[in-house]
Amino acid sequence: MTDVASRVCLGVIVGPQGVRGQVRIKAFTAEPEDVGAYGALVDKLGRTYEIAVRGLAKGVVIASVKGIADRNAAEVLKGTELYIDRARLPAPEDEDTFYHADLIGLAVENRAGTPLGTVVAVFDHGAGDVIDIRGGDGKLVTVPFTKAVVPVVDVPGGKIVVEMPEGLIDDGRKPVGDEG
Repeated sequence: MTDVASRVCLGVIVGPQGVRGQVRIKAFTAEPEDVGAYGALVDKLGRTYEIAVRGLAKGVVIASVKGIADRNAAEVLKGTELYIDRARLPAPEDEDTFYHADLIGLAVENRAGTPLGTVVAVFDHGAGDVIDIRGGDGKLVTVPFTKAVVPVVDVPGGKIVVEMPEGLIDDGRKPVGDEG
């Protein structure tokens, strides 16, 4: 495994499953069971984990971890983020497909080219992806990662274009109809 910047988080162990050492993994892959398709994974400290997917249940992957044989050992792994070297992942299939890790650090600007900040995180909370943008003033803004809000993603160029939804940022003006 190379440096941390070249790693992509494929999932996080969210807890034990049963008494035989299996774990529940929140997968960040397009198909949840693919979290086990790339071979050995590593944590932030570089420790290796060999996992075998056993099934899916309630939005998580059920997996066994080599060397983990009971619930107590599985409980210790709770919160462990599982990474893979970016070079081991296939290239995105088309220009509208991105790895979340490729978006982190991109400059954010509006259509006029005015800088708005930097992408600091990408999340999928189940209702669609959202991105966190840290503005030059240090404030954090979360916007939907949709074609309407983010019409341009230029990973090679190091930027995205965002059209802020009206009312998302408090600009000090009163809303229409709220003159009182």
